[in-house]
Amino acid sequence: MKKKLIGLAVVLSGFYSSAQELDLETCLKMADSANLTIRNARLDIAINEKQIDAYLSARLPKLAFAGDYKYNAVIPGQVVPGQFFGGPPGTYSTVQFGVPFTLSNTLQLTQVLYNPQVNYGIRALEINSQIVEIQQRLTIQEVRHQVAGTYFNLQAITKQYDFVVGNIASMDRLIQNMDAMVKQGLVVETEVDKLKINRLTLVNTRETLSASKDQLTTLLKILIGMDGKADVTLASDQLVEKSILVDETTFSRPEQELVKAQKQMNTEERKGTSMAYLPSLAFYAAYNYTYNMKPEDDFRTGIDAAFLGIKLDWTLFDGLEKHNKQKVNALNAQKIANQEELLAEQLDLQTSNAKRQVEIQTGSLAISQEQLRLAQRVYKQTEAQFNEGTIGSNDLIIADNSLQQAQTNVVAAYVQLRHAELDYLKSIGNIK
Repeated sequence: MKKKLIGLAVVLSGFYSSAQELDLETCLKMADSANLTIRNARLDIAINEKQIDAYLSARLPKLAFAGDYKYNAVIPGQVVPGQFFGGPPGTYSTVQFGVPFTLSNTLQLTQVLYNPQVNYGIRALEINSQIVEIQQRLTIQEVRHQVAGTYFNLQAITKQYDFVVGNIASMDRLIQNMDAMVKQGLVVETEVDKLKINRLTLVNTRETLSASKDQLTTLLKILIGMDGKADVTLASDQLVEKSILVDETTFSRPEQELVKAQKQMNTEERKGTSMAYLPSLAFYAAYNYTYNMKPEDDFRTGIDAAFLGIKLDWTLFDGLEKHNKQKVNALNAQKIANQEELLAEQLDLQTSNAKRQVEIQTGSLAISQEQLRLAQRVYKQTEAQFNEGTIGSNDLIIADNSLQQAQTNVVAAYVQLRHAELDYLKSIGNIK
């Protein structure tokens, strides 16, 4: 375990010290190694393995020691017929047996010869191992979905932030030129104020985006198990129609595998309840040594005993407990069967809808990109006309707002496309 932790530390230190620029693949690998939710899922598997080992020990012999050290303040008595001591019939006497001090030590060995419940328990734990392993795969897919979603949200926020910073720089140049024109008496100062108002809106948007960026960065660090104080720079993911659907042929439906494992567990529970009707058989051996003392008579003696035996336990009537358990088991079997059918329909629907959304959002991104190109061209033309004095600031502000909206639209379309792709990959269990 210590070597594994050292290896993990080396891997993570490599991530931190070499390249501060993280791409999606690196983030997913770091999450697989360091995410606490995934690590707990792996611990669940290890715990179940140890439970199997512990249960298997029921087959091994058990050795127990018992010690009983007793002082009889009042030696117990027993009523016996008087004629036992030569007295008349119908009379009784009280006789005390024993000594004040009794030291008893018992060593007992027990070995189960046959117990039908042991075999059922082992099989149930083996099926539970499958369930825990499937749950781990589901956990990994869920965490990867969170990591990738956060990664793409951060990419979008960063791109939107860059857009706004560029817009502020462009607005600053215009304001600077307008200030010079105001000094020359070519325009009135209110025209400059309109641009300054628009600039303040951009500054406020920049600060809001900066706060959101910090929050997403912190969340990503938590998800990938990175030091909260470390600097993070993401590799730029261009806002293009490049797809992350690199492998659509590999389908994995752990949800359905989980239901199948639950069906197997239900079957084993039914078998286990039936086996409870059978008897259990155990061998035992014991050795006992009792030391008796009566100090006032200087009496001391030890008595030993040893015996072997076979113990049979068989419940002949349990008040219909097992009968009712079988009824509950049958109802659970019907419930699982319904769940299996419903799950298959839901997963097929999710995959179909996600695939359709990928197609829709791909087209939406292409449209948004074209709108952005047109808005940029309109803005440049409007800016040139404004600098030439042929139009007023109102037209420039309208063009600037249109450009900002186009920038926002392309970023939103990018995020929606990436999330649609992630939903599709999650529906087929193939985020990697």
